[in-house]
Amino acid sequence: MVSTSRLSVAVLAVAGCVAIAGSQVQWDTAAIEAETMQHFQALLRFDTSSPPGNEIRAVEYLEQVLKREGIPYQVFAKDPQRPNLVARIKGNGKKRPILVMGHTDVVTVDATKWTFPPFAATRDGGYVYGRGTLDDKDSVTAGLMLMLILKRTGVPLDRDVIFMAEAGEEGAPEFGAQFMIDNHLSAIDAEYCFAEGGGIVRTGGKVTQANVGTTEKEPRPIELIARGPAGHGSVPSKNNAVNRLSAALARIAEWVPPLQINETTVAYFRTLSTLVAPDVAQRYRDVLNPDPKVSAPAAEWLLEHQPQHWSMLHTSLVPTIIDGGYRYNVIPSEAKAVVDVRLHPEEDQKTFLDRVRAVVNDPSIEVRWWRDPYRPAGASRLNTEAYSVLQNQLKAHYDATVLPMMGTGATDMAQVRSKGIQCYGIGPAVDSEDAGKGFGAHSDQERILESELHRFVRLQHDVVLELARAR
Repeated sequence: MVSTSRLSVAVLAVAGCVAIAGSQVQWDTAAIEAETMQHFQALLRFDTSSPPGNEIRAVEYLEQVLKREGIPYQVFAKDPQRPNLVARIKGNGKKRPILVMGHTDVVTVDATKWTFPPFAATRDGGYVYGRGTLDDKDSVTAGLMLMLILKRTGVPLDRDVIFMAEAGEEGAPEFGAQFMIDNHLSAIDAEYCFAEGGGIVRTGGKVTQANVGTTEKEPRPIELIARGPAGHGSVPSKNNAVNRLSAALARIAEWVPPLQINETTVAYFRTLSTLVAPDVAQRYRDVLNPDPKVSAPAAEWLLEHQPQHWSMLHTSLVPTIIDGGYRYNVIPSEAKAVVDVRLHPEEDQKTFLDRVRAVVNDPSIEVRWWRDPYRPAGASRLNTEAYSVLQNQLKAHYDATVLPMMGTGATDMAQVRSKGIQCYGIGPAVDSEDAGKGFGAHSDQERILESELHRFVRLQHDVVLELARAR
C-alpha cells in the first residue's frame, strides 16, 4: 500500500503536466514520465504471481490513485483476493465506448535464477527489470496514465473511455475476463478494445515492424494415457506403458497438421514480404499459395527457420509434461503426457481428437482433452476506424509498417471478442534479440526499456484520444 503523503507529492508534481490547446494535448514529458515510472515500479513491486494471484494488492494501489483524482471506478470479484477494477471517464455518448485492458497478475518465478530480484523493479542501464515488466504491468500502467491524463485535461469526448485492470489472465480467466463477460458485461461493453497481444519489433536497435493482434490461436491441451501391466524393470515387456506412450509422442511430434490461412495471416505475410530480403519474401508469398506443392516446402522452411511464423499457419502440438513411474526398477502400470495444443482459429474441434487418435495409431492409449475450452476463437476486422487509427498513429510514433498478427499464444482479448467487441493487441517496442538472451516475457530476467515504456504510454493515449475526442 502506497503512503498518502508520497501519493500526494506525486499528484502535486504532475497536476499541471498536461493542458489543452485547441484540439491538441500539450504533453509535459518530464512530469508524465516521472509519474509513469513511479506507478510502474509500485505495481511491479507487488507480488501478484498466479497462482495464487493476490491481485488485490495491485487493485488497492490503483483504487488509492483513482480516488485521489476523483475518477469513478468499480471493483468486481469472484474471489475477494482476485478482484477486477473498472474505471470510466464519461463522454457525451455519441459513440460507443473504448475499453483498455491490462492484467495485474503475473506468472510465477524462481527467484534464485534472477540477477535482480523479480519484484524489486530495478532500474539499470535504461531498463526496468522485474516480473511483469512486459507481461503485463506495462499495459496496466499505460491504462492508468490514460485515465489520469484524460481526467486532468478534461478533453471533451464522444465516447466513454473504460480501463479494466483484470485478474487471472495467466491461466485463470474464471476470475478475470471470463467472469466479467459472464456477469458484468455492461461494465465493460464497448465498440473497441485495446490490450496486450501486439507490439513493436526492434532489431539491432531499429524498429522494423509494428504488429497489431487481430486474432489468436486457442489453447486447449490434450492428455495421453497409456496403461499396461506393471512389472519388474529387469524384464522387458512389449506392453510397457512408458514405451507405448513414448512412441505415441514421437508420432505426434512428426505429424504436420494442415496449413490454414485467414484474413489476418494473408495480410501479415503479404505485408511482411515487402520488408525482407527477396529470398525470404518469396517464402512468405509461397506459403499463401493454394497449391500444396508450392506452400508445403515454404512451410517446412518456416518450421526450421521461423517456427513462430509456421505456428501462425498451423495447429501446433508440443509435448510439455510426461508423468510415469515412481521407481527405477518398476515398470509402471500407467504413463501420462500433456501436449500443449494451440488450435488454429479455422480448426474443426469436433474432429480434432479423432485425427490425433489416428496419428497415435494405438487404440489402447486414451486421448482426451486435458481441460475444457476457456479462450474462444475469434477475430477482429481490419476495416474498422480503430484499425485505421492504429495504422496512422503507429506510423507517426514509430515510422513503422503495420502488420495484423495472429497470436500463437493467448490473451483475454479472446473472451472480449466473443461478445462482438473489436479487440486489437498493442504493446511497447521490444528488441527481437531479447527473448533469446532470456530477457523476454516469462523469462528469468524480464525487462523493458524505459524509453519504450514511455513511448507506449504516449501511443496508447494518442490512439484513444483520436478515436474518442469530440469532433
